[in-house]
Amino acid sequence: MTQYRALTAAVLATASLVAAPALAQETSDMFDVSFNVGAATDYVWRGVSQTDENPQLSAGIDTTVGSLGYAGAWISNVDFNNGTDAEFDLYAGIKPQVGPVTVDLGVIYYGYINQPSGPEQDFVELKLAGSMPIGPATLGAAVFYSDDFFGETGQATYVELNGSVPVAEKVSISGAVGRQNVDYDGDYTTWNLGASYALNDVVGFDLRYHDTDEHGFGDLYGSRVALGVKAVF
Repeated sequence: MTQYRALTAAVLATASLVAAPALAQETSDMFDVSFNVGAATDYVWRGVSQTDENPQLSAGIDTTVGSLGYAGAWISNVDFNNGTDAEFDLYAGIKPQVGPVTVDLGVIYYGYINQPSGPEQDFVELKLAGSMPIGPATLGAAVFYSDDFFGETGQATYVELNGSVPVAEKVSISGAVGRQNVDYDGDYTTWNLGASYALNDVVGFDLRYHDTDEHGFGDLYGSRVALGVKAVF
């Protein structure tokens, strides 16, 4: 700081003109921010409707730091028939490249607005995921772990295998199968299959079939088709 104070005003002005473009370029290379808004006929999470089979509206912000780190926030309406109005997710992680595999090490906080008194609905999950290209397709796997799941129901893990493949210039087919295990008696298997269409660089559509093997848990676990649209800018 002492050295900078000794500089004359003229030198400082010249230095700022030289440094500013370089700093702006460096910052641009390090940070990228995008926003998203979406709507869907149903908010389906791991095969289960989170909106009591009603439409969803959502919005979010994502930031990437260089080619490795990311952080973001996302919010959506929910309806658990207990007064809870919305879910907000806060997440961050790193995505190192290990050979052909892109690894995703992250943490997600799920928060709920106007949740009722009683067992806490908010919870945290740790994520370990990986994906790799195989020809035109991409195959992936993920494991999520929480030491105290939604509603204070104890430890939980969710394991998923997923894949996607382009079938036309703007169309891709994707699907996943996963297993949710929770300490309480509520384990189930879920799967989905759908098609995505990129209208342009901003707007995309997704039509997807969801199902679980536990229809006995209630209608929210039943088979369903959801249509969604999302804009990223």
